[in-house]
Amino acid sequence: MKHEPDGLPAMYRVSPFVSRFAHALLAGVVLATVWVNLSPGSYYDALEWRLFDLDLPGWLAPMPVSVTPMLIVSDLLMTFFVAFIGKEFWEALVLTRGAMAGRRAIVPVAGILGGALGAIVVWIAVAAMIETAEEASFALGWQVPVGGDVVLAYVVARGVFGAGHPALHVSLLLTIGLDILGLLLTGLTDPEAILRLAWLALPALAVLLVWALVARGLTPDLPEARRRRALALWPYVLAGGLSWFGVAASGLPPALGLLPVIPVIPHADRSFGVFAEAEEFLHDPLNRLAHLLVRPLAVVLFFFGLTRGGIDLAAFAPTTLVLLAAVWLGKPLGLLAGLAMAVGGLGVRLPAGLGLREVLLVAMIAGMGFTVPVLALESALPGGAMAEAARLGLALSLLAGPLALLAGRVLPR
Repeated sequence: MKHEPDGLPAMYRVSPFVSRFAHALLAGVVLATVWVNLSPGSYYDALEWRLFDLDLPGWLAPMPVSVTPMLIVSDLLMTFFVAFIGKEFWEALVLTRGAMAGRRAIVPVAGILGGALGAIVVWIAVAAMIETAEEASFALGWQVPVGGDVVLAYVVARGVFGAGHPALHVSLLLTIGLDILGLLLTGLTDPEAILRLAWLALPALAVLLVWALVARGLTPDLPEARRRRALALWPYVLAGGLSWFGVAASGLPPALGLLPVIPVIPHADRSFGVFAEAEEFLHDPLNRLAHLLVRPLAVVLFFFGLTRGGIDLAAFAPTTLVLLAAVWLGKPLGLLAGLAMAVGGLGVRLPAGLGLREVLLVAMIAGMGFTVPVLALESALPGGAMAEAARLGLALSLLAGPLALLAGRVLPR
C-alpha cells in the first residue's frame, strides 16, 4: 500500500519542522565545509576563539573552562535538541498507544541494542586489522558510530516510506534511542573525563522537588489555583537548569542535562507518534515547552553544523574506512540481528505495516550517522588527523540515504 502525504489525518503525519531542522543543519555543514577547505586557519580560529575564561573552584570544575563558540553550541544549545528528541522517546515509552509501551518496547529496544553492539564490534574488529593512526590504541573511538542523525534520517525515511507509514516512526524511534545511548556511552567511557557522579544528586533533587511541590497529584478535580501552578512552565525550566548544572559538573556530556526532568513534566494522555503533527494542538506543559523550542532549534542546528560540521575533503585516512564499516555494516547488521532475536526468539510481533522489505530499509537508513557521532568525536578520539578522518567518514555515511531511496524503489512491496 502506498502512503501519500496528502489526505492523511493530522494525527498520522510528522510535523514539517523536522524537515526545516534538516535544511538548517545541512546549510551549516555546507558553509562550514566551504570555509574549512578555503581557509582552515580562520575557520578553526573562529571556533576556538576564547570569549572568556570561567574561574571556577576546583571542587566544581577540576579543569579550567574556556568559553568558545564551539563549547556554547555543543554543551549548552544542543542540550535543548537532545531534550527535544528525548521527549519523543519518553512519550513513546509511557503514553497510551506509545510505540514502546509495554511489550511493544521489546522490538525497538532490541534494535537499538543490536545496532549499537554491531557498530562497536565492527569498529573494534576493523580497527584491529588496519593501523588507523600512530596515536591510536586498541578499540579507541568505539563510541563514535553508535549514534545516528534523527533529522537527516527523517528526511530519507519520509522519502522511502511516505508520510504516516509506521516504518517512518520506527526509524525515528530507533535513531533517537541510538543517539541517547551513544551520548551516554561517550560520557561514561571517556578515559580523559573526570567523572564525579555524586553531582548527579543535584538533578535527582531538582526532579524530586518539582514533582513533590508542583507536579504530584495533578488531576482534573484539583483546585484551580493549584492546577494553574502545576501547569506553569517556570518550575520545570528552573528544575531543568539545576539538572543541566549537575550533569555538566558530573563529567557526563552536558547535552544530556535536561533529560532527567522530562519524566516529571505533565504530558498528554496518549501518543500520536514520533514528532506527530497532532501534537501541535496539545497544550500540556511538556508539549508547550516543545513548541517553544521549535523555531530556536532550527537556528541551533545551523550553528551546530557550522561549528562541528566542517568536512576536510583531504582528510581521508584508515579511520574513515573504520567508521564506514561500523555504520554501514556493523550497525545495520546488528539492528537486523536484534530484531530477528526479538521476533524469532521472544515471539514478539513487528508493528503493523512492517515486513521484511521495511525492516531492511530501516536498517539501511540507520547507516546514516552525523549529529551525535560528531558530538562524540572530541572526547572519543584524539584531535587532529584521526578526528578529521572520522568526520569525513560520517559525512560519507550520509550516502546511505540515497541508496535507501533507490532501494525503496527497487525492492518489491
